[in-house]
Amino acid sequence: MSTLEGRENNTTEYYAKLPINVPSNVSPASAPHLQPTIGLIGMGAMGRMYAKHLGQAGWSRIHVCDVPEKYEKLKEDYSNAENIYVMRDGHAVARSSDFIIYSVEAEFIERVVAQYGPSTKMHAVVAGQTSVKAPEKVAFEKHLPVDVHIVSCHSLHGPGVSPLGQPLVIIQHRGSDEAKDLVENILRPLGSRHVHLSYEEHDLVTANTQAVTHAAFLSMGTAWASAQSYPWEQGLYVGGIETAKVNIALRIYSNAWHVYAGLAILNPDARTQIDRYAASATELFKLMLEGGGGGEEERRRFRERVEWGHVLDKFSLGTLAPLETPTSPKLPSSEIQASSSTSSIEPPTKYRPNSHLSLLAMVDCWAHLSINPYTHLSLAATPIFRLFLGVAEYLFLSPTLLSASIHSALFDTWHRSDDLEFVVAARGWSQCVSFRSFEVYRRRFEKTRTFFEGRFEEAGRVGSAMIKAIMESEVQREEEERLG
Repeated sequence: MSTLEGRENNTTEYYAKLPINVPSNVSPASAPHLQPTIGLIGMGAMGRMYAKHLGQAGWSRIHVCDVPEKYEKLKEDYSNAENIYVMRDGHAVARSSDFIIYSVEAEFIERVVAQYGPSTKMHAVVAGQTSVKAPEKVAFEKHLPVDVHIVSCHSLHGPGVSPLGQPLVIIQHRGSDEAKDLVENILRPLGSRHVHLSYEEHDLVTANTQAVTHAAFLSMGTAWASAQSYPWEQGLYVGGIETAKVNIALRIYSNAWHVYAGLAILNPDARTQIDRYAASATELFKLMLEGGGGGEEERRRFRERVEWGHVLDKFSLGTLAPLETPTSPKLPSSEIQASSSTSSIEPPTKYRPNSHLSLLAMVDCWAHLSINPYTHLSLAATPIFRLFLGVAEYLFLSPTLLSASIHSALFDTWHRSDDLEFVVAARGWSQCVSFRSFEVYRRRFEKTRTFFEGRFEEAGRVGSAMIKAIMESEVQREEEERLG
């Protein structure tokens, strides 16, 4: 046995024997003196969501804190909460808590853990709620005392989505089985589905299920803002697919920018995928122009490129029903109007095809990177990823719709300027991520966000209804698969 292997074995044995401060089978029904003190460092939207659900479940001692300037406001917000105690800083939370969650942005995780980590209570269990785990892992290993367990977590949904049935990643990195059981029991009241991964597996899965999705909708929003046009008000883009795309884009821009920045900038797999997505959008757009202005050979190249991405069997679920939403009825093939080979400059009638370049680029990107989107679908897919995948299925599993999209991409010009704006936006977001600057990302995000101010409440209601519908469909499908 090498020295390194011996050191790793010794470490594993050490943490397997390291005690925890409370019984691992504890529950909110346990006597208060047997319950753990739960610490939340960072009370943004996700921290507050955890405090709400854990408090409502009956955990008797939840210690929380945020940055010093928010201390008085936090005390006011929780002045009537019987089991949530606001502490002045992370030192007070860390030294008093048996289970601690750092719910801070990935950009700041090392700085915060370096500040408060040394105060961690002996034999406590520590977790992080960051969306990118590579910097969290480094911060925990570097700054936490050796006599504490690291069993991390990540809820793969936003704060506005019910955690019930959603994937909750549990990462038993440096901790005993008892520490892992304790974390699962503390978080069980969320009603989420526990998924066990390593730090490295988490970052790969989240890149595969979120990076391209975010890039697509960020680019859509920026394109609309750059064109100074609300597409749903111009009569240009209407119907089931467009309703879903618009509402998901607005849902993303209604959230805080840092929710997406950490994954894009700090996750190497995500950066690769965002760059490939921009390349796919650009290459497909060029082929559209060449095909529309050229002969049969140029048109054939475009069709083959689209079909190449499709025939790699990325869309093979089969049992998933086409997307339907409460506000966007299923699109009958009889209502699909064939585009003429001449350009059209009048606003299209309802359900008229367009290029769906954002969807074509997504599938093309997956094909180039040999990513099967279904690999991680049931494992750890976010609601937005499930919804966008359903939209893509709706297009690619219908020969009529896909053929109409290809035909429109080649011959219609009414959407050509919008496609150009989208390509420019996608390349801009890719370049922004390549700079690895959170400030540049923030400014780009917030500039686009201001264009949609006042539209978020309605989009949130529609988006929540769509997510609820797709999740109910997915739960039913997965149960049918389990039962055979």
